[in-house]
Formats: sequence, structure tokens, C-alpha cells
Amino acid sequence: MRYNREKLTAVMEQNNVEAIIVSDEYNMRYISQFRGEGYLYLTKKRQVILTDSRYTTQAKKEAEEFEVFEISNTCGYEQLLRQLMEEDHIERVGFEDQHIGYAAYDRWTKQIPGKIWTELGESLNNLRVIKEAWELERLEKAEAIGDMAFSHILNVIKPGMTELAIAAEIEYCMKQNGASGTSFDTIVASGIHSAMPHAIPSDKKVEVGDFVTMDFGCKYDGYCSDMTRTIVIGKASDKQKEIYNVVLEAQLAALEVLRAGLAGKEVDQVARDIITKAGYGAYFGHGLGHSVGLYIHEDPRLAPKGTTVLQENMIETVEPGIYLPEFGGVRIEDMVIVTKDGHKNLAHSKKELIEL
Repeated sequence: MRYNREKLTAVMEQNNVEAIIVSDEYNMRYISQFRGEGYLYLTKKRQVILTDSRYTTQAKKEAEEFEVFEISNTCGYEQLLRQLMEEDHIERVGFEDQHIGYAAYDRWTKQIPGKIWTELGESLNNLRVIKEAWELERLEKAEAIGDMAFSHILNVIKPGMTELAIAAEIEYCMKQNGASGTSFDTIVASGIHSAMPHAIPSDKKVEVGDFVTMDFGCKYDGYCSDMTRTIVIGKASDKQKEIYNVVLEAQLAALEVLRAGLAGKEVDQVARDIITKAGYGAYFGHGLGHSVGLYIHEDPRLAPKGTTVLQENMIETVEPGIYLPEFGGVRIEDMVIVTKDGHKNLAHSKKELIEL
């Protein structure tokens, strides 16, 4: 078992509960390594996976240290949970209030009466904030696959190719190099589309003179990567060069100061001040970055409201951008490991302006 069981025991004690029901798929995988659907039922002495017949064999294989209970047409999740709580004499139960739907919560409280239900808030998510060495290895491998995809796509992109075709080529390359899938929907945005930070790839063809922003990532053994590069098809105009260089300066400055001991908002401010001083502050609307792990957008954040103090072995993206409507936009993003004195950059693709 990879996760630290003592940390889970601490969560129970801090929240004064005797059992925990885990419903979030990422927390389920982190705690048990089980990748299917269902719930985890956990006490200080017991570890149980509740699932259906589609996943029973998988659960036993992936989580050998867990008991596996299978629901049926006559015995659903609520009945199994009630049975387990009666066996273990459980009175106080913790649940993931930020994940579970109201309908499920309503069923639990009505069909499992007499229990004290306690909201766990971020308690379980917080177990994943500081990455273990085995997690960092997977994150580094995932980002390396992203580097391969970027190198590949530079040899493929040409005028007339659609955004959708570029996205497909990036995703195919990542899977060819060991990725199990994408960590989010690939963004390829060309021309004026690049002014939309989360543009959806379309059948628009890239043209000479276009910015092309590519934001993509993959999953490797469950762990995500995330990187963004912006290039120009043909020769960049003076305005494109100006915007690009401001974003690059902001990113490099933020990377220079990023280290354990700083609050996320302090790192964000360094990049934001540079973009604002250049006259583009109104066109940088999102936070500077976010953590990454089993899920693509995790806490803590590098953002104006990011008060969490960074610690060693946290993961952060650093991704400033400028987005000018009806003109285009630039974003440059790396994924880094926070260290005591700085960071380790997991992305190695060129960041100076590329003109194809």
C-alpha cells in the first residue's frame, strides 16, 4: 500500500468520526489504487471497497489489502453500508460533502438512521497535496511524454491543417509514447481563437500569421501532465513578438522566485506585475497556476487569493497569459516541483518564440 494510513487515522481523529465513506474517484484511487466505481468504507481497523459486478474482479486485483463487497439487485450501497456500520458499531460517519450529491446523501441519512454525519471538507483532498516520491516519478514521466508530443507536432503543423487535426496528432503521439489518455481536453487555438484561454479545437485551418496556442497533457499510471506552448505560423509581427516576450518574461520571473515558504499569491504577483506594467494587466484574467496530481486542477493555487504557503514536493503549473480579443493570445506553461530553495522544472520544451 502506497498511501500513509496514519494520515487517514489523523483525519478521523481530527473530525471526530469512527468511519469514513470515500466517494471521490481520485481519493479512492489514492487510498486504495482501485480505479473503478463505487465507494470506500474505512475505519481505523477496516478497509472495504463497495462496488458492482463490473468491477469486483478488478477491485480484488488492484486493492489486495481491501475487503470487496458487491452490490446486487436486492442489496444496494445503502444496505451494505448499514450492514458494515452495524457490524463495526459505528455512530459517527465522515463523508465527502464537496463531492457527494444531495440525492445520495438523502438516501444515506434516511436508510441508515441514527448516525451522526460529519462533513469532511478538504480533509481527504489535503492528503494528496504534498506528493510522495513515487508520485513525483509518474508526474515527471507524464510531462516528459508531453515534451515528446510538442517536439513531434512542430514537425507536423503546416498552414491549412485544422485545429482538430493538430489536437488529434498531439493526443496520438502521447498515447504512442506510453500515455493511457489525456489529462484534460486538448486545447488548440489559432488566430483570434487563441484569445480564448480555454478555446475548443474547431475545423478552423491555421493560416500564415496565426498564433497557435497548444495546451495539452496526458495521464501516466493515473498521474497528469500539463503544458502550454504558443507558436507563430510564418513570421511573427512586431505586436506578436511584444506580447510573447512579455508573457515569457513574466513566466521566467515567477519561476525565478518560486520556492517553498512563499504563498501562492506572492508568486502570482510577480508575474502579474510584469504583465500589468507592460499595459496588459486587464488581459490576464486567470490565476498563474495550480497543482496537478491524479486530477488536473488541484490545490494549492498560484492566484491572487492563493494564501496557502508552498511546501517541498508540491506540484505547481506556472502559466501566465495575455489574451487580446480579435487579435490573439499567448500562454506559456511549465509544470514544476516545489523545492526548498526553488523548483525542479519537469517541462523541457523550448520557450523562446518559435516561428514555423
